[in-house]
Amino acid sequence: MNRRKMEEKATNRYQLIAPLLQEGLDPQKAKQLRVTISKESGLSERTLRRYIAQFREEGFEGLKQKQYRTTKGDTQDLILDHAILLRREVPSRSISTIIQILEWEGIVKKDTLKRSTLQEKLAKRGYSSRQMRMYHETSGAVRRFQRKHRNQLWHSDIKYGPYLPIGPDGKKKQVYMVALLDDATRMPLHVSFYPMLDARCVEEAFREAIRKHGVPESVYFDNGKQYRNKWMTRTCAKLGIRLLYARPYSPESTGKVERFNRTFNSFLEEARLEDYKTLDKLNSLLEVWISECYLHKGHSALKDQMSPFAAFRSDTQPIRMISAEELATAFLHAETRKVDKSGCISFQDKKYEVGINFVGCRVEITYDPLDLTELTVDLEGYPSWKAKELVIGERAGKRPSLPEHMTKAPATSSRLLKAAKGQADKRKSMAVTPAVSYRNLGKRGESHV
Repeated sequence: MNRRKMEEKATNRYQLIAPLLQEGLDPQKAKQLRVTISKESGLSERTLRRYIAQFREEGFEGLKQKQYRTTKGDTQDLILDHAILLRREVPSRSISTIIQILEWEGIVKKDTLKRSTLQEKLAKRGYSSRQMRMYHETSGAVRRFQRKHRNQLWHSDIKYGPYLPIGPDGKKKQVYMVALLDDATRMPLHVSFYPMLDARCVEEAFREAIRKHGVPESVYFDNGKQYRNKWMTRTCAKLGIRLLYARPYSPESTGKVERFNRTFNSFLEEARLEDYKTLDKLNSLLEVWISECYLHKGHSALKDQMSPFAAFRSDTQPIRMISAEELATAFLHAETRKVDKSGCISFQDKKYEVGINFVGCRVEITYDPLDLTELTVDLEGYPSWKAKELVIGERAGKRPSLPEHMTKAPATSSRLLKAAKGQADKRKSMAVTPAVSYRNLGKRGESHV
C-alpha cells in the first residue's frame, strides 16, 4: 500500500474518532458517542478504542494501516464492511443488488454469499433497510451555539468581491474574499482578497490563520468544493483538527460567518469611493477597516460587549502553535505522474528530473504548493528522493546512458524463428499417414472388375 492510500485510511479513521478526542469529555458522554459512531460506521467499540489508543501513542502515524496477513475472519469482516458502505451510499439498495455489486467487483465469488446471511449480519450491525429508513427520516431542530474558548471552533466562508485589472491582458476580473472567524470570540483570524475561486485561496487563508493564531480544535465549513476536498481532510487529520461540514441547504448553521459577511458589505460600499487598481491596495484598505472598524469595536454577541480582539486576548485557553516545518508538512499535496522517455515528469507546465531509470513508471509526487522548487518522489520499492526543476542550457549536453537492465541484449540468432521451426517439425511428426494408398494401382498387372 503506497503512502497516499495509507494516509487516506488514516484520515478516515481520524474523522471517526475525532469527537472522542475532546479534552474533558465526560465518560458517560464518551460511551454514548462510541455507541453512536459504532452504529453509523459499522465498526465495533473495541476497534474505536484501539484507534484512539494508537492516535494518542503515535499521533497521525499510529492510524496508518499496518501490513498483516489476511485471515478468514478478516475477509468476512472486509466483505461486511463493503456491504455496509454500499447500503450507506444508497440506503434503498436491496440485498440482491448489494450481492451483485460485490460479485461484479470480485470481492466475493459468484453464488457464495447468501441473501439471508447478509441480511442478518446487516441487521445486527444496524443497517437493515428498515433501520436506514428510520435514520434518514429523522430530522432535528437548529439551535444557537457558541464555544466557551478561543480556537475551539473556526468558521470560514467566501464572498464575491469587486473587479480589478489583474489579468495579463489588463482586463478586469473578479476577486474573492476568504474569511476565517473564531466562534467564541468572533475574532477575524484571517481576511483577505484572492484572484482565484478554488481550493488554493482557502488553503492559503487557512494556512496563514494557523500560522498567526495557532491550531484550532475543530473547523466548521459549508459544502463548497473549495472546502470539501482531499487536501482539507488530510491536512486536518495531520494537525489533529476535527473537520465538520454544515448540512446542505442550511445557511442558518453557518450564521456567524454569514453575519460577518453582512457587516463586511459596509467595507465594500466605502471601498468603491477609493481609487484602488491593484489587489495589494485593496487588501491594505481591508486591513485598515478590519483593525479600526471591527476588531476593536464592541460586539453585541460577546460578554459585556467586549471587542473581538479583547475577547481573544483575554481568553485563558492555551494556544497550540506549531513550527514552520510542521505547518509545511501538514499542507503537502500528493499527485501521480508518469515519467517520460527523458526521465522527466510534467507538473504545472514545468519539467522536473526524476531519473532515466524510471522511464515509463507512474510515480507519486508530494509537494508544498507555496514552494515548487523541488518535489518529493515516491515509488514502491525505492526510498523517497527529490526532483528539481529541469534547467535547459544553451548546449544539449551528453545524452545520459541507459541503465543496464534497459540496454539491448546481444543475440546470435532469432529465438522466434528457432522456436517456430521446432513447432513446425513437431506438427509434421504428428501428421497421420493414410491407411490405403491408390497411387500404384493399375501398374502391377492385376485384373479389375
